[in-house]
Amino acid sequence: MARGSTTKTLVWILMALLILGLGGFGVTNLSGNIRTIGDVGGKEITVNEYVRALQDEIRTREAQTGQPIPFPQARAMGLDQVALARLIGATALDAETASLGISIGDDNLADQLQQLQGLQGIDGKFDREAYKFFLDRSGQTEAEFENGIRDEMARGLLQAAMLAGVPAPDTYADTILKHVAERRNFTWARLGESDLAEPLPAPTAAELETYHQDNAAAFTLPEMKRITYAWLAPDMLADDIQIDDALLREKYEERAEEFNQPERRLVERLAFPDEASAEAAKIALESDEKSFEDIVAERGLDLADVDMGDVLQSDLGEAGPAAFNADAGAVVGPFATDLGPALFRVNAVLPARTMSFEDARDELRDELAADRARRAIGDEMGPIDDLLAAGATIEELAQETDMQLGTLDWTPESSDGPAGYIAFQDAAQAVKDGDFPELIELDDGGIATLRLDEMLAPRLQPLEDVRDDVIAAWQDTETARRLASQAQALLPQITPEADMAALGLTVTQETDITRGEFIAGTSADFLTRVFEMEPGAVEMIEIPAAVLIVRLDAILPPDDADEAVPALRAALAQQMSSGQAQDIYQYFISDVQARAGLQLDENAINAVLANFQ
Repeated sequence: MARGSTTKTLVWILMALLILGLGGFGVTNLSGNIRTIGDVGGKEITVNEYVRALQDEIRTREAQTGQPIPFPQARAMGLDQVALARLIGATALDAETASLGISIGDDNLADQLQQLQGLQGIDGKFDREAYKFFLDRSGQTEAEFENGIRDEMARGLLQAAMLAGVPAPDTYADTILKHVAERRNFTWARLGESDLAEPLPAPTAAELETYHQDNAAAFTLPEMKRITYAWLAPDMLADDIQIDDALLREKYEERAEEFNQPERRLVERLAFPDEASAEAAKIALESDEKSFEDIVAERGLDLADVDMGDVLQSDLGEAGPAAFNADAGAVVGPFATDLGPALFRVNAVLPARTMSFEDARDELRDELAADRARRAIGDEMGPIDDLLAAGATIEELAQETDMQLGTLDWTPESSDGPAGYIAFQDAAQAVKDGDFPELIELDDGGIATLRLDEMLAPRLQPLEDVRDDVIAAWQDTETARRLASQAQALLPQITPEADMAALGLTVTQETDITRGEFIAGTSADFLTRVFEMEPGAVEMIEIPAAVLIVRLDAILPPDDADEAVPALRAALAQQMSSGQAQDIYQYFISDVQARAGLQLDENAINAVLANFQ
């Protein structure tokens, strides 16, 4: 393992230990007689090591989820077992490195200690007092911590040896690459309604009846809940609310900056250490030798680091006039800034906005009316709750309040009226026969309540109710059937040498097509079908209201001239090599553990877990 990688690992270990020392978790009231929880190949697993491993596992999962994890929940998630398994694996490797005589010397250990940032003073050098403070907080002796570093580095050497030098066979990468990047040349034609030999006649009543029955699933309604509801939304009240013009003008004046904004621009600023560097960059840009992005990268920055967002001219100092006279995409400067000479790129122009009171009046009126309506509904919630508690029905609620009565045959796909709100959808999903109506708060400030009247079983809709849909579906099906019959008659004539256009077809020739592409006007499985064909083969593919005729002209290998192909082959080989190396490493760890032998003290483990808080 490279020194940088080892150092990075040790820094993370150090951070985890610091968190342990300063965090709220720990072990209390644990008898001092319990020092270990077991051993692997004679290498002891101490209580402190297990506590630190479990603490690290919990903190890692908390970082992933962004939520604190109480210890009972951690145990329910199995984190105690995960931590123990990892600790057993590491201890087995420590026993193996010891048996193989792999270790690091004192000089290497000292070098690693010097590089740990948590042990450095303000001068960036190793600080003995910082080291003592860390050891005190983490509950370790100097020997324990340094032995841990020795073990970690020795494991790293063994791991690096196991993972290195496992090349993937060329056959693997070539096989996957062939599947992904192999190409096809083919010729195809689409036959639609306009290509029918005869116009499609209108369906007879008998044909519609038969189609309706034969395709009943397409015209069957799903299970539904018939629901009665009462609903009150802010916009039901807003139109009747009167707002005084004087108040509207007052609100306009309060928000004058919002309605009247000067021109702004989206700008990026790239600063340089000196004028010469800035001028050299500007020349490279003007000569098209480099792009702005190239220069940002050369400075060791990302575009996010130089983005100023939207700015006023006054925000840019002496660069303001030039930047606000430039077109979008232009780079101006260099100009002096607090950060040094800088170039400014204008990404977009946000025009000035001026809105008079007359133009803003309706917008302000709607906002104020909606706010008053929401407050009025809030005032009604208490009395409405009281009515429901007193046994009022939904119908009575609609009579005695401003709430509107309605019924709905509800499914999870319903979106009309109150069904467009998530809270109503959740209540409709959960409601059962006999449930007491409860008030539901909607996300726009409205309210609703509902009652389940009956469950409606799936049912075939009468033909008369869906006649137009049945006619359209019959036409698509009949069109495809007749076109398929025409296409079948053409297939024998489409030989590898035949000119498909001479057969009256409107043809398209495709070249160098890979299986990951999509051909407009075809079906989702079109290329899958094409890639299963042999050269010279012809197939007919039916799609709604049309058919496709395709002839495979050639199978081409991956294009090595395409820069992406060698890169993909290398990535596949690397992926396979890494996978094989990881598999071998896991087999090695399993073998080490089996040979070393494992002994665990369940009583000690349970004592640790019982006192973990």
